[in-house]
Amino acid sequence: MTLTAATLDVPGRDNRAAIEKAINLLQAFGPQATAGVGVSELARRAGMSKSTAFRLLGTLERSEVVERVGRNYRLGRRLHELGSHVYAPGHDRVRDVLIPYLADLYADTGETVHLAVLHGPEVVYLAKLYGHRTVPTPSRIGGRMPAHCTAVGKVLLTYAPEAAAEAMAAPLPRFTPRTITDGPRLGAELDRIRAEGVAYDDGEVRPGLACVAVPVMGPAGRPIAALSIAGPAERIDPRALSPRLRRVAAAAAQEVQRARRHAPSRLG
Repeated sequence: MTLTAATLDVPGRDNRAAIEKAINLLQAFGPQATAGVGVSELARRAGMSKSTAFRLLGTLERSEVVERVGRNYRLGRRLHELGSHVYAPGHDRVRDVLIPYLADLYADTGETVHLAVLHGPEVVYLAKLYGHRTVPTPSRIGGRMPAHCTAVGKVLLTYAPEAAAEAMAAPLPRFTPRTITDGPRLGAELDRIRAEGVAYDDGEVRPGLACVAVPVMGPAGRPIAALSIAGPAERIDPRALSPRLRRVAAAAAQEVQRARRHAPSRLG
């Protein structure tokens, strides 16, 4: 599906303007839009007239990018399908195999736990279970974060030299005063992680948030994912939690090997 000025019914506008309007409208739905959002509210959020929003929504609805819910609209199935193509096809399988071990980790610690994979110089969160005492974290299922500032990201970069080089060659965004923003310093941190087999985030992505992560190893000594435990630095000791995390990750790695023998093409 290609969005052009003609398909978006915006006469006299070039393709860029039409596509930008459509993207702004889709972004206006926000993360909590399953119940639907009205045309007037979408137009207000996107900074366009109600008539323009209504015209764009009609085109997007015909393409199944949005769908109508009564008098409101919500994001449609076609957008979900397109989004699923962004990530490697094996990620769903990785999540399905490792979810029970994420649940074990949650049951053992009662803290917020994550399952993540590497996507270039970023991490993608495949699953997240919230602890009994929820702590605000920037991670969300399906969301991305720069790998250099997260425990899961750093532990995965350790085994991915091309992605690590890409990360260190680009400007490293700062999220807190503790964020590593220097390439050589990040390289030294990855060397330490490689030697110890565990990564920590000490307020690098959000002040006061502590996290510990280890890889789930797959074939040829390379990880297929990472598991982590996160919580307030004032309450959890990431280093004390690392032995539990290692035990669960080791059991998960054994399951990966068993699953791969049964379906080698579906699991890295």
